[in-house]
Amino acid sequence: MENTRSIKVALYDDSAAFRCSLSRLFSLYSEFEFIGAYPDARQITENCKFNMPDVILMDIDMPGISGIEATKLIRQYYPGIKVLMLTVFDDNQRVFDSICNGATGYILKQAEPSSILDGVKEAYGGGAPMTNSIAISVLQMFRNYAPPRDEKVNLTDREHEILTMLTRGHSYKMIASECQLSIDTVRFHIKKIYEKLQVHSMTEAVCKALKNKWVRSAS
Repeated sequence: MENTRSIKVALYDDSAAFRCSLSRLFSLYSEFEFIGAYPDARQITENCKFNMPDVILMDIDMPGISGIEATKLIRQYYPGIKVLMLTVFDDNQRVFDSICNGATGYILKQAEPSSILDGVKEAYGGGAPMTNSIAISVLQMFRNYAPPRDEKVNLTDREHEILTMLTRGHSYKMIASECQLSIDTVRFHIKKIYEKLQVHSMTEAVCKALKNKWVRSAS
């Protein structure tokens, strides 16, 4: 019998109604453990130290410090925690800033409850959930972003191939099928890519690869 544990989820949002709604949603499913809902992120590092969530749902606009600033703190102190940005706006610049500061993905607040649940599971499993319209716009911003320096990275041909597929939105399953590899082998290569790029998530890897023009995303 497979030994699985619940995904520990925390929420930071200044809307009491939204916090209550998501708390009720996650309480309906045993595969999740909802460990806390907070109106702001002022104590986020302390909260993470004691609760250590797997995934954080993060509002962008909050009093005190913004969700983008809080995400940067999480990446600095707890790089293993996945952060999903939540907002009511299709604000591409702030999505871009969030990803460059360590966010794993981006979900609109008005998304269907099932989409939010699936997004948390996808992020926990190493994916990068993001709505299609935002993904297209943000990738275009990455393509137009001038790299600050000519940084080099020593990827193998296979790692470069897989990194290119990631920038084009391929899932682990799609990469495994196209490269005729097992899912575990794909995960191994992606882990090595993360180590060489010194990143902690798929979105950070894609961001760094496109900014430094190591790969070209699909037009």
